[in-house]
Amino acid sequence: MSELVRKGAKRIADIPLTILESLNRGEIETANLVEWLAIDQTLLLENVLRQNKRLHYLGPILVQLGQLQKRSVNSINETIGKELLRLTAQQDDTVFLKHLSCHPADLVRCWYTYTIGGNTWFDTEEVMASIYPFAADKHFGVREISWMAIRHRIASDLEKSITILSHWSLDKQENIRRFASEATRPRGVWCQHIDDLKQEPGLALPILEPLKSDSSKYVRDSVGNWLNDASKSNPNFVKAICNRWEEESDTKETQYIIRKAMRTIVK
Repeated sequence: MSELVRKGAKRIADIPLTILESLNRGEIETANLVEWLAIDQTLLLENVLRQNKRLHYLGPILVQLGQLQKRSVNSINETIGKELLRLTAQQDDTVFLKHLSCHPADLVRCWYTYTIGGNTWFDTEEVMASIYPFAADKHFGVREISWMAIRHRIASDLEKSITILSHWSLDKQENIRRFASEATRPRGVWCQHIDDLKQEPGLALPILEPLKSDSSKYVRDSVGNWLNDASKSNPNFVKAICNRWEEESDTKETQYIIRKAMRTIVK
């Protein structure tokens, strides 16, 4: 069964045992956030490693997981991904890394995105090129983790990243356009803020301008949230942009973004 024909349970307790077992074996993708949160990533990791005759990687990863002060889905995800990068690099095990990149389980592909973000041999262009297919992934979880995995790389080379992502804003795939906006949100969600964009949100206009009347609600929501983030530090900038966009783009799509952007600004 795939997520296209399976809605998924509304509560973890309601997930059928056969589905949960398949998820923990890495045989199927999660159908919704409830299933995503229900997976035992340690068990999934052990199963994936056993299936690929890589159980010798398990012990060192469990040590790192045991040192986590806060065990969340994201922190476990990141720790597994970064430790897999370290261990496979030691063994020159590119075959296994390649396998993870196209694994049927979405959480395994999430692990792989952190091997991209943690790869210090990659420059900014290589990081962006490597994360692109995961930014476009059909699964919501992989798309969300993909921008989290490289956000620190974006922040550390902001000018180059914005140049690249401004081209992504013109991409025919809505998931890629949404990534360009979501990955650069000044405050973001569950992630470190990008202080340069909090102070100078205009730096990201090459990304935002092409999206001001985007046909996709998925993209429009991100752009509206981006500007709302910026309004917490620089409300006058957001007011000015929204006023200009309202004059330049008389569409319901732009109006939607403006409402979302201005929703917490005190008038």
